[in-house]
Amino acid sequence: MSNPSRTELFYEPEAVPAAIEAPARSMAARLIDNAAVRKSLLLVLIAVIWEGYARTLDNALVLPTFTSTVVAMLQDIVSGDLPRATVYTITLLLKGYLAGLAIAAVLTAFASATRIGADLLETLTAMFNPLPSIALLPLALIWFGLGEGSVIFVLIHAVLWAVALNTNSGFKEVSRTLRMVGQNYGLTGLRYVVRILIPGAFPSILTGLKIGWAFAWRTLIAAELVFGSTSGEGGLGWYIFERKNQLLIPDVFAGLLTVILFGLLVENGVFKTLEKRTVARWGMSS
Repeated sequence: MSNPSRTELFYEPEAVPAAIEAPARSMAARLIDNAAVRKSLLLVLIAVIWEGYARTLDNALVLPTFTSTVVAMLQDIVSGDLPRATVYTITLLLKGYLAGLAIAAVLTAFASATRIGADLLETLTAMFNPLPSIALLPLALIWFGLGEGSVIFVLIHAVLWAVALNTNSGFKEVSRTLRMVGQNYGLTGLRYVVRILIPGAFPSILTGLKIGWAFAWRTLIAAELVFGSTSGEGGLGWYIFERKNQLLIPDVFAGLLTVILFGLLVENGVFKTLEKRTVARWGMSS
């Protein structure tokens, strides 16, 4: 018996619609989406408000204009006074900051390894973290004399507790799953800390680094105001103090503006770059 013939059916493939192209965005929209542009515009707006209010107030001893402050800054840059004070301050700041980080690393390692270390860190943090660093300057002057040692001492205090506390908290918050992954790969000791604990806790560590830097920067300027006034030398703090005594108020604001600009540079140039290359790349940013 022959098979009955059947009609073959052919289906033409449906035409694939062309990809819908996103409308071209305007230059203004692209600029608005740029964080650096937005922040720059905010800074310009603040400068304009400063200039307008100072001109309305019309009292240079209370608030100089933004333009007169910039002129004073440029003059002191050309004379070398402002760069010399800035370099002195930054050098001293790095010494105290790095020393504080080193001590914080030792305390945190001890706290992570033993219960006694954890109790010691918690006790010391509860005791000394609420204590303002600048309040220790009189004692530091007695112990270390009129020199860099007393300033570095208060800088270490400003950095130590914020970094140690955030780092230890970050280690505690590393997930059990991540810890088990390290154990399954046979990581122990220093390799376990470097490859598992530090990456897992790095968001908290980075927060501690930022807080410690801000505390150290503020403490140093305040300490230099006292230290400079007694020894006749110093960095930006002494620069501000000396210009205030001479009633060079635009120069005083130039020193303050230098502190602000350097803070913005460190925050956006150092910490933001570090965050992009670590936390953001590892997919740990919120």
